[in-house]
Amino acid sequence: MSEWKPICRVDDIPVLGSRCVARPKGVDVAVFRNDQDEVFALLDRCPHKGGPLSQGIVFGTSVACPLHNWTIGMADGCAKAPDEGCTPKFAVKVEAGVVHLDANELANHATDLPRPVAGPTLRETATT
Repeated sequence: MSEWKPICRVDDIPVLGSRCVARPKGVDVAVFRNDQDEVFALLDRCPHKGGPLSQGIVFGTSVACPLHNWTIGMADGCAKAPDEGCTPKFAVKVEAGVVHLDANELANHATDLPRPVAGPTLRETATT
């Protein structure tokens, strides 16, 4: 059974926009909202060159990577033909206007992926 972590209110995510969720380890998670108020969550990293999907253009159920305009399906994280590749997706639910992510996925899913080739999508954690 999933443990859901509240992230923000749906209204905190701009229509056709996104918000980033920082993680203590690994690449941030981008949470998107389309014009139908559907909410999606993907690793904030394009499968092509690692561009920050959170800075892309949202349309329908897709987001265009800001680096090379690859179209990524927000429901499955996969590039649209003729491009190939996928970025990890995250379980998301909206309840009473609040966006929740699966706490286990947020902590552990796709934390071991290599550093992106481009883009500021890897949060460096300082140790003191």
